[in-house]
Amino acid sequence: MSRQVPVLLSTSSVFPEPTAAGFEMAAQLGYDGVEVMVWSDAVSQDAGALAGLVKHYGVPVRSVHAPCLMVTQRVWSPDPWVRLRMAAELARTLEADVVVVHPPFAWQRDYARTFSSGLLRLGREFPGIRFAVENMFPLRGVGREFVPYAPGWDPTLTGFDAYTLDLSHCAASRTDVIALADTMAGNLAHVHLGDGSGKARDEHLVPGRGTMPCAQLLASLDARGFTGAVAVEVGTRKAGSRSEREADLAESLRFARQHLAVPVA
Repeated sequence: MSRQVPVLLSTSSVFPEPTAAGFEMAAQLGYDGVEVMVWSDAVSQDAGALAGLVKHYGVPVRSVHAPCLMVTQRVWSPDPWVRLRMAAELARTLEADVVVVHPPFAWQRDYARTFSSGLLRLGREFPGIRFAVENMFPLRGVGREFVPYAPGWDPTLTGFDAYTLDLSHCAASRTDVIALADTMAGNLAHVHLGDGSGKARDEHLVPGRGTMPCAQLLASLDARGFTGAVAVEVGTRKAGSRSEREADLAESLRFARQHLAVPVA
């Protein structure tokens, strides 16, 4: 019997509304849980506050996105290992089994040098939690390309025990999503569902509004033996109202559930 893949709402999808709004909308729309994006919102950093939201809205936290963005480099600590360990502590407290982490920035030389071995140590320290390294993308300008990550934006070229496959990032890097999923193989632990048109930026469109094979990837997960969750990570910052934001998130959930239920022929 095929496993029902949980569909989560990333709290980043409700920005600029706060973390608590992500729980509220996840419960209202019928998501299976949330992915907490740890950022400057104090609630996103506080296990007690998050546990209170879980209890109030009845939706579990199934994954935690560590504070890896450029704008979250001072959340908890300027030390990236402290931030990653605290994200793991948060996940363990909330009984989430995935911590999403980005490859190091190129300027984080010491962190980059010990990244692989450090993740292995954290895996031993936090058994039951998968540290899923996310595919990123280069920055493109007129006639040039800049890679802000070390050793690069594609974690499969280094090799890790667990990966997060982000479809919007695949669009920005002009990467074949299905081929990357094939390369990740059994180490594909988590999916960030969003769309893109291939522009040189991270668009995080509602799935189906871009050019990525979102439906094909979702339909292939069962045959891949995927045991993780799909987290909707879309941008709703330009939504003109709460109802418009909710409509985008409801559409994303319907898309995910529809195509997860359709096996590849």
